[in-house]
Amino acid sequence: MAAIDPADIAAMRADGSLHEFLQFLTGKAPAKPPTAQKPDVVHYTIPRPGAWPVGTAASGPVPAVCDCPNCQRKGAP
Repeated sequence: MAAIDPADIAAMRADGSLHEFLQFLTGKAPAKPPTAQKPDVVHYTIPRPGAWPVGTAASGPVPAVCDCPNCQRKGAP
């Protein structure tokens, strides 16, 4: 095996492959990244046309209830 000089180490450090080189020298296999586990609960939303998206609310104050006779006739609260 050829000798490794400090310039090679610096180049591998700059390249980002020094860790892989050291693993190769020691004979260790690279660790596998953890797999994402699927949640046990199925999350879904029921479509509600015209409604606010789930988890949001209107910005600003809530309008007051109108007591005028015109609104009472239309069935508005």
